[in-house]
Amino acid sequence: MKIVMASDHGGYELKEEIKKHLIENGYEIEDIGTHSKESVDYPKYGREAAEIVAAKKADKGIICCGTGIGISLAANKVKGIRCAVVSDTFSAKMSRAHNDANMLSLGGRVVGAGLALEIVDTWLSTEFEGGRHERRVSQIEG
Repeated sequence: MKIVMASDHGGYELKEEIKKHLIENGYEIEDIGTHSKESVDYPKYGREAAEIVAAKKADKGIICCGTGIGISLAANKVKGIRCAVVSDTFSAKMSRAHNDANMLSLGGRVVGAGLALEIVDTWLSTEFEGGRHERRVSQIEG
């Protein structure tokens, strides 16, 4: 599975922890930045990662900023993207099972690395349930 990753400066350290974990577990990672803690604008990174997922050049996307909120808002502007901001494992599971989220957003100032890795593992291992949820997801697409 190929995963595109992106962050701003507020999510940089968390992105790096997640990237290391995913590589160790056999995932192919495309890291589009940022590559330091120097201040950058999150919309650029959220949108670029979302465009890669929407174009099916990556299977899923994981993005980070200080809260996970701003970068997710930018990602969700791209048609076909369902990016969930998550800070617990139950929400990670439901975002996949019921909402078929194709991107995950985490806050580097909200969750620690240990919890973030549990969230990522839960999110990646949960399949979309389909069924009645398909109708609802299609309504999100408009």
